[in-house]
Amino acid sequence: MAETTKERLNKQFAQLESERQSFEPHWRELSDYINPRGSRFLTSEVNRNDRRNTRIIDSTGTMAARTLASGMMSGITSPARPWFRLATPDPEMMDYGPVKLWLEAVQNRMNDMFNKSNLYQSLPQLYGSLGTYSTGAMAVLEDDEDIIRTMPFPIGSYYLANSPRGSVDTCFRKFSMTVRQLVQEFGLNNVSESVKSMWESGTYEKWIDVMHSVYPNIDRDTLKLDSKNKPFKSVYYEVGGDNDKLLRESGFDEFPIMAPRWEVNGEDVYGSSCPGMLALGPVKALQLLQKRKSQLIDKATNPPMVAPTSLKNQRASLLPGDITYIDQITGQDGFRPAYLVNPSTADLVADIQDTRQIINSAYFVDLFMMLQNINTRSMPVEAVIEMKEEKLLMLGPVLERLNDECLNPLIDRAFSMMVRKNMLPPPPDAMEGMPLKVEYISVMAQAQKSIGLSSLASTVNFIGQLAQAKPEALDKLNVDQAIDAFADMSGVSPTVIVPQEQVEQARQQRAQQQQQQQMMAMGMAAAQGAKTLSEAKTSDPSVLSAMANAVSGQGGQSQ
Repeated sequence: MAETTKERLNKQFAQLESERQSFEPHWRELSDYINPRGSRFLTSEVNRNDRRNTRIIDSTGTMAARTLASGMMSGITSPARPWFRLATPDPEMMDYGPVKLWLEAVQNRMNDMFNKSNLYQSLPQLYGSLGTYSTGAMAVLEDDEDIIRTMPFPIGSYYLANSPRGSVDTCFRKFSMTVRQLVQEFGLNNVSESVKSMWESGTYEKWIDVMHSVYPNIDRDTLKLDSKNKPFKSVYYEVGGDNDKLLRESGFDEFPIMAPRWEVNGEDVYGSSCPGMLALGPVKALQLLQKRKSQLIDKATNPPMVAPTSLKNQRASLLPGDITYIDQITGQDGFRPAYLVNPSTADLVADIQDTRQIINSAYFVDLFMMLQNINTRSMPVEAVIEMKEEKLLMLGPVLERLNDECLNPLIDRAFSMMVRKNMLPPPPDAMEGMPLKVEYISVMAQAQKSIGLSSLASTVNFIGQLAQAKPEALDKLNVDQAIDAFADMSGVSPTVIVPQEQVEQARQQRAQQQQQQQMMAMGMAAAQGAKTLSEAKTSDPSVLSAMANAVSGQGGQSQ
């Protein structure tokens, strides 16, 4: 008997589940000590408010993880400023006015769509998971109201597999939906018989386990355009439902799961290192240090006591101002502390501060909080900017991987969705069939280009200084190219810089106007000379001799 789709997917899921087991103890420990509510290893954990932070005494690690997520959000994909722009592979095409305007219009529409959707609510959760567990996942799905709808996945709820290129192309997710949600999403005819009976009996809020699998559609028919023959297969089914019944079988044109990794070791599917993993040891040590400090203070303020046996079963009080009566016993001190504690906590506090600093360094807190922690009022603005850019360079490798595994697929999928919904203006004829490329202009992306900006600025300043002594040095500077390069590295809007053909036209018009003004000036000078000559007195010998010489000169030429 042929294997059903559900049986085949359950077999593949069992393999992915077995492969992921070695990562789970580490993730659970990270969750216990840094992000207690950032994981979901069991579907039964949904909508549960059990206290999970029982192992956390000092929350420095949790706050450092929050700072990293917020810093990456504001530095990489801030909704308050442009963080990407579209460009053509041909730099000369970017000087063409209609191309500039079209790319700017498309970019603005994409930004409007991102702002309208819940993307900027999901990205901080993705960054938080990425920084603490080294792996994050977020689904980018089509939505009738907002065009796109994103859904971040908590660690432990999904299972990944790589393509031959080493990028994630398979995702299985086990999660829960209520009976009402299942019927609304998939229809009453597609749910199992047990869910139908719950719906008919009014049990709407019962949680049901659901599996969603997305994987390459290897056996698709490329001549068909239906949803089942798209590049990526999408299958929903109830984990405990009817034998071979599926909730939905469809597909995606692009892989809809953004699954970035902080750092990957070889052929591993899940991330192998990240700030959370580096900080886990110091975070656990910090809890012990805080516990010992509290115990030391507690023993000094509320010490254990010793007393003579005569006080056994007698009234004894440790309350402030109270009195305990005892008989004076020779050689004994009566009711007293078992030992005296001199709570010198200075060394312990210094060790705690050192451990906190290690945790903050692992999470790049000093990078994101630099302007707050350093007194920059007495520093030149250039020095502050240079210091900040130097710090941001530390995230360069992570930023490149994030671009490749998250932001590039995100923008490609969003652009394709808008194309399918006819939300983009028609492109210029010159761009017919031309691919586009994405350039990132966020704060962190600009920090990577800051070295080029500094080099360009210093070169122009050097030529300017030489020109003061030797003006012909300016002939060596291509001003147009310098302006274009500076604007490109600065990330300003392409519409700010005038296209080269318009610049040439303006220069030609200016040259023609200057030439006309020169000709008019020469004509006015000649007319003024003739007028002066006509008004001259011919009785003046010098004038007569000049006229005679002129006439004789003309006559000599005619001979």
